[in-house]
Amino acid sequence: VQLQASGGGLVRTGGSLRLSCVASGRTFTTYALGWFRQVPGKEREFVAAISGSGNIYYVDSVKGRFTISRDNAQSTVSLQMNSLKPEDTAVYYCAADRHGYNTAFQSPQEYDHWGQGTQVTVSS
Repeated sequence: VQLQASGGGLVRTGGSLRLSCVASGRTFTTYALGWFRQVPGKEREFVAAISGSGNIYYVDSVKGRFTISRDNAQSTVSLQMNSLKPEDTAVYYCAADRHGYNTAFQSPQEYDHWGQGTQVTVSS
């Protein structure tokens, strides 16, 4: 089971990026898929998640700016990030939870599989 994240980069305040995460190794249709982020010296933070049944969750700081979506046929989860702010700068990780069909949890401990991370830097 592997998750491969991509799409990070350097963008100015107010800009946009789209992160993608491709899952391979098994069918993820019933899994919850999530995005987390981490800056040096801080704990990994929940950003957004979508359950296997399509329920969507966001941390308050990204509501209205970020959109999570999934394509089960392609085994991918994406995070469209608009109106980016310097405080969004972090390494972003995608993750999968095999118990997440009805609910996508916000705790990193609930997730079984992790991608390698992709750096997002927002300059002021």
